[in-house]
Amino acid sequence: MTAHSHPQLTKNQSMVFGSLSEAGGPLTAYAILDELRDDGFRAPLQVYRALDKLVEYGMVHRLESLNAFVACSHKGCSGHGTAAFAICDKCGDVREFMPDEVVQSLKAWTESNGFALSRTTIELRGICKNCRKVA
Repeated sequence: MTAHSHPQLTKNQSMVFGSLSEAGGPLTAYAILDELRDDGFRAPLQVYRALDKLVEYGMVHRLESLNAFVACSHKGCSGHGTAAFAICDKCGDVREFMPDEVVQSLKAWTESNGFALSRTTIELRGICKNCRKVA
């Protein structure tokens, strides 16, 4: 999804999304702020407000274990509400994927237990294939 394809984005949201999209990996809010200072960003609150909306729109995901954000790599991500990531502890590579069987199991559990699921983020930590080859 591009910033231009989402008509509700403000200028700040578009710039934050652009920064994450170009980064090729996760960024903290403060890294985004540092990158956008020349564009008029002065306070972390500006970045956090934009990030909150981008997460709400499904365009950006928050990686809890890294305290960072990453642009969604799936089209229509706002519709599925579930994101899964494999995070390499050596090189920091982050890969987004869709574990369909796991998602179905989680949905079945929530439905049978009357739990109203709003969003799911799964984070797998380990060593990627490339780093394992080097070791």
